[in-house]
Amino acid sequence: MPTYDYKCLACDVRFEKFQGITAPPLEECPECGGKVKRLIGAGAGLIFKGSGFYATDYRSAGYKESAKKDKDESSDKSSSDKGEKKEKKTDTTDTSTESKNKSTDSD
Repeated sequence: MPTYDYKCLACDVRFEKFQGITAPPLEECPECGGKVKRLIGAGAGLIFKGSGFYATDYRSAGYKESAKKDKDESSDKSSSDKGEKKEKKTDTTDTSTESKNKSTDSD
């Protein structure tokens, strides 16, 4: 429930009232009984202190270990894939050289 600020138009007294959102605004001053006006408040500011908050800050130790293991496996796999690609390129180059030699020999 929010806190609303009010100001009395007759005696200039300012006060706060803790009310529900659906509650009607107050109409009379508790000091003098005069008419009051509800003021626009800044509300409560949201303040974050520290370096920040991330979804991964509070992960369990088991989750962190399995994520590290998955990452290590994927890096090993990617490095072995690179080696296979290099071999394939070398094989393709050798094959094209051999076919050129064969065509030259047959002439």
